Amino acid sequence: MPARKRMRIASGPVLFNWAPEQWRDFHFRLADVEDVDIVHVGEVVCAKRHPFFEPYMAEVIERLFASGKQVVLSALALAMNRNERSLIDSITAMAGEASASEETADEGGEGEGALIIEANDLTALARLAGRRFVIGPFVNTYNALTVKELAHLGAVRICLPPELGRQALSALVPAMTDIGVEAEVFAFGRMPLALSARCYHARSHGLPKDGCRYVCGEDPDGLPLKTLDEEPFLAVNGIQTLSYACLNLLGEIPLLKDMGVSVLRLSPHATCDMAEVAAIFRAVADENMAVAEGLARLEALKLPFPFANGYFHGQPGAAWLKPDPA
Repeated sequence: MPARKRMRIASGPVLFNWAPEQWRDFHFRLADVEDVDIVHVGEVVCAKRHPFFEPYMAEVIERLFASGKQVVLSALALAMNRNERSLIDSITAMAGEASASEETADEGGEGEGALIIEANDLTALARLAGRRFVIGPFVNTYNALTVKELAHLGAVRICLPPELGRQALSALVPAMTDIGVEAEVFAFGRMPLALSARCYHARSHGLPKDGCRYVCGEDPDGLPLKTLDEEPFLAVNGIQTLSYACLNLLGEIPLLKDMGVSVLRLSPHATCDMAEVAAIFRAVADENMAVAEGLARLEALKLPFPFANGYFHGQPGAAWLKPDPA
C-alpha cells in the first residue's frame, strides 16, 4: 500500500476589501511562511475591487513562485454583467500562459511555476476546457456524478462546500480519490454562504451599489448582522453573505486524513495572525501537535468571533462541538 501523501495547507483568496498595500504585504508574508503550500490570489466577490490590487498582482505572483508556493488565481464567484464576464475571461485566459509548464505538472495538476485557475462559477468552465483547473467552494459539488463531470472537463482539485457534513464527505472524498481528483476542505474562516445581485454593504450605508464608495473596506473581516434579539448570526461582505462564526475543523483533521482529504483551506482574516493559524494546522496535520494543544493555541489568539463546526457533525452550522481530547 503506497504511503499517504502529506496534507497540504492552502491560503484561500482574500474575500474582503483590504487596502491594496495590505493585500500585497499579506501575500508577501505568506511567501515566507513555510507552513503554507498553496496560495490563492484574485478577486472572488466584487469585480469593482480588482483594479485596486491588480498593479501588485504580477509582483505578488512572482514572489510566491520564487518561494516555492503553488499559486492559484481565483476567478469571480458571480458574473452578472459584461464587465464581470470580461474579468472572468481575462483571468481564465491566463491559464493558457501556464500551458507550457503543465507538461511537468505533478499528480495534483500543478507544475513548477505553473499558474492554475480556480473556477468559482460555471461561467468559467467553457473558457478552461482542455486545461487543468481547480474548483472553488462556491460551486455546488455535492455528489460523485458532479465530480466526475468536472474531472472530465479538467478539474484536478475541488474545494468542497463548507456545508457538507462528515457523512457526505465520507462518501464523496474516496470517490474523488478513485478518479484522481484531489479533495480540498474549507477548514478555517467565516463560511461563504450566499451571493446576491444587490450589495447589502452599500445599502446599509444608504448608498446604491454602483455608488458604493467601497464602504465594505471599513469592515476588513465583514459586517456582523444581528437578530432582533441582538444576537450576531451572519456577516456581510459586499454582495456576499458569510457566517458570523469562524469555521474551525482543526479537531476534525484526523477524520479528514482518514477520508483521504489532501488539502486544508484557511480563509484569510485581517484580525487574525494567519501565519500562526497555518503553523497550528500544519503541526496537527503532521501529528506533531495534539489536537487539544492546537485548539488551546487557536483560542489564545482571541478572535473577535466564535468557532463553529456544526455542519461537519450534522448540526446547525453555527454550532461548536469541541472535539474530545481522547
